[in-house]
This record gives sequence, C-alpha cells and structure tokens, in this order.
Amino acid sequence: MVKLLKINPLKNEQLEKLGFTWHTDNDNSKYISDSLVKITQNEAEAYYEAVNEIYDMYAEAAEYVIENNLFFELGIPFNLIEAIKKSWESDVHWHVYGRFDLAGGLDSKPIKLIEFNADTPTALFETALLQWALLKENGMNEDKQFNNVYESIKQNFKRLITLFDDTELFDERYDGWKILFSSIHGNDEEEATTRLLQQIATDAGFNTGFEYLGDVRFDEDGIYDRDENQYEYWFKLYPWEDIAVDEPELATTLTNIMQNQNAIILNPAYTLLFQSKGMLKILYDLFPDSPYLLKTSFEPLKGIKYVEKSVFGREGANVKIVDADGIILNEQEGPYGNYKKVYQEYVDFNKDENGSKYQAGVFFAYEACGMGFRKGGEIMNNMSKFVGHVIV
Repeated sequence: MVKLLKINPLKNEQLEKLGFTWHTDNDNSKYISDSLVKITQNEAEAYYEAVNEIYDMYAEAAEYVIENNLFFELGIPFNLIEAIKKSWESDVHWHVYGRFDLAGGLDSKPIKLIEFNADTPTALFETALLQWALLKENGMNEDKQFNNVYESIKQNFKRLITLFDDTELFDERYDGWKILFSSIHGNDEEEATTRLLQQIATDAGFNTGFEYLGDVRFDEDGIYDRDENQYEYWFKLYPWEDIAVDEPELATTLTNIMQNQNAIILNPAYTLLFQSKGMLKILYDLFPDSPYLLKTSFEPLKGIKYVEKSVFGREGANVKIVDADGIILNEQEGPYGNYKKVYQEYVDFNKDENGSKYQAGVFFAYEACGMGFRKGGEIMNNMSKFVGHVIV
C-alpha cells in the first residue's frame, strides 16, 4: 500500500509565479496532488542503484544495435541512422538528461523498468522545482527528498566541455561557447521546461539564447537564431522521430551539420535508440536475468498478461493491456498506431488505499538524480497526476 502524507497545496497564483501554468487539467481537476508519497531512505537508494544499472545496460544495448544494424527492429527512421552513428561514436555528443518510468520500489515490490523517456522527457519542472516548493510550503527540509535534479543537470551541462573529467575543470576550459534552446510555439509546458533547462545552462556558465523552433535557421554551416547569431550547441525539446517523419529535409541538414562538426545537438540523436520501446526487447535478450527487466518480445506473449505498445508514443497513447487469453482488458487510442509494436509482460503498479496506481519517474543526468510519481489508472495517460515524495 502506498503511504501518503496530506499537505497544503500550492495555490494557482503561487504556481503561476513560478512559471507553472499547466496546473489544471481539462476536467478542472488539479494536476499537482495535495499529497506526498512516503518513501524510506532505503527505497530511495534502491531506485538510485536500479536506474544507474539500467542506464549501463542501455549503453551496452545501443552498442549492440549499432554493431548489428538492428535499426529497423527498433523502428528507427532510415534518415536518422547516420546521425545516430555519428553522435554515438564521439563523446562530445553528451546525453544531458532523461527519465526512467518504473513500477514497484515500494512495499518491498521489486523495481521493474517500464520504459525510458530519453529524448524529450516531461515532468522536469515538477520534479526539480515544485517538489521543493511543496516541502517549503509545508515547513519541511529540502533534504527530505531524493531530488538533486537541478544541480545534476547543471553539472552535466559542464560535462559538454569536460566530458568525463571533473566538472571543476569547466572554468579553465570554458571559452564562451553558446547554447540555443528551442521548443515549439504555443505549448506552455514544453516552453517552460526548455526555459528551465536554459536557466540551468546559464547557471552552469554558458551563454544561452531561446528561439522557437520555427524561427531557428539551419544550413550545413551551422545553427542560427533569428538575429543570425551562430551557436555551438542546440537543444531542442522536439522528438527526433518527429523530425525524421515531419521534417525530413531538416533531418538531412542536421545530419550534415553534425558530419561537418558545425554544431552539437542535444539531446543527441542516439537517444532515439533509448527512446524506442523496441530497446526493451533488445535489453531482455541481452540481460534476461536482470531483476529490473520484464519479458518483452516483438510478438504477442503467449500464456501471460502483457502490454502492447508502439515503439514511439507518449502519455499512454496506443497502449493495450491484454490478458493471457488474448482478450483486451484496457486500451488507449492515440496517434502512434502506425509504429511498430512491442509486447511487454504486465506488472501491476503500487496502489494507495483508494486503488489509484503510482508509477515512479526517476531522472538521469550522468547518474540517477531525483524522482517523482505519476498517479492514475491502469494506463498512465495525460490525465494522470503528479505526486511529489518525502523521505520518512
């Protein structure tokens, strides 16, 4: 049973002052829960260790996919394969951050990997900032959370320069390099997330700018804002697979920019391998004895309850839960139905006394660095709620 601590919620005015405007869902319910999940220090450490080990497995699996040319199996668009290879072969293409979704971890339930949001993860604002604001509002200390997300991403931005070396070397190597941050116009959540990352990079010591994606200029010589300022790094909160399908000319240009070493793109193209749920099958093939992995196949599983997912998809869209006899128990429609399917063994989420289910989300930036929870039903969709946590 998930144990909860009732708290005083932040008022809408307080949230908006922080830049958090998506606080109310379409049904007029509050997106941020007025409770915190109680976890123990041992549970926090178990999440930390699990995510670090899982990331190492992803890195091995990516190398395996590239060496064996398994891009088709993962549903990778053909026009991004060269960009993936280029970004993978050079350490300067640094993975800034991602978020693992996990079942279990509470009440002695084993931690199980659900998927990895490696390219364009959401809930960063909520996890990094709002949880601390909730603690402060309720008179609790910041150290009562597993939450070092802001500082960890800040140090990871410095590693764009120092790579694997100590980030204290950043200042002596730093020479005024610039990062341009972009999101699409009209999406408050994505823009706020992007601007938060811009602030973190600014705090790390970079010169930064922001430009909506439609106003960025690309040519094979580099990436420019509307004032024709050129940037060495470009961060886009826009999925690589959408670039490949919806903007094929841009995909080609970005590949050439990388080949010509005229800019580095964040998150790197190889995170599309991590983002593909087809990687869950590769992981299970390579590490069948891992305690963190669920049985996964490119064919429907026989004799057990399973979940059908599209290799690319978000917010529970195009997910089906199917019983051992092949009967669909639950499904969510969505726009990702044309993507290849993957079939993952079903595992139940932890529940509270009212039957609501909780999925842990643990951020990774060089190492596991913080967590929050999603509360919802069998399929976590865009009506699920964000729930902070407190270590007791």
